Amino acid sequence: MGRGKIEIKRIENNTNRQVTFCKRRNGLLKKAYELSVLCDAEVALIVFSSRGRVYEYANNNIKSTIDRYRKATTDASNSCSTQEINAQFYQQESKKLRQQIQMIQNSNRHLMGEGLSSLNVKELKQLENRLERGISRIRSKKHEMILAETDTLQKREIQLEQENACLRAKIAENERLQQLSIVPPGQEYNEMQAYLARNLLQLNMMEGVPVFQVPDKKSLQLGLDLVDST
Repeated sequence: MGRGKIEIKRIENNTNRQVTFCKRRNGLLKKAYELSVLCDAEVALIVFSSRGRVYEYANNNIKSTIDRYRKATTDASNSCSTQEINAQFYQQESKKLRQQIQMIQNSNRHLMGEGLSSLNVKELKQLENRLERGISRIRSKKHEMILAETDTLQKREIQLEQENACLRAKIAENERLQQLSIVPPGQEYNEMQAYLARNLLQLNMMEGVPVFQVPDKKSLQLGLDLVDST
């Protein structure tokens, strides 16, 4: 069965009234918080119990919110102009931004190891965990960059070796072509002298003529003429 409708009137039983007060008060504070977060509204809530206890919630300074309320509800003759209201709004926004900047600056100082005397053990532990997570991410990124640079260097080294091998092959090919196209001085004479010596040796062996030494360059020329005439 669903919940029945409750008649809105004073609860006579003290215990039930106190229990209902606690539940409704917590729900009201929760709704005020949700309204301030979801709608970016400036909310101030003050509750006095039947025993005189005060409960309050404000997403901004409650005193400044009350002052703002008083200024907004004054008579028309004493009400603030639109420009003044806007100025007050921007002042409050500026104050919030300054507080956020101050918090960020303090956080950075704590990360640098400064101003730690104002922190308790729990806050120091949280700061330590943040630093450890940051160092872990930095080391991981550094390792990835080193691996990438190493891989790039290895690829470049292989490329350079291939280029050097190609250049050495081209140089060897050019040297070989130069040796084939250009005969050094005296090489032709030595080759012809060896060729004539082999031919004369064969002729002497066939004719029974004793083997004689290879003549000088002039005699070699005459021998070549003789070979050509035969």
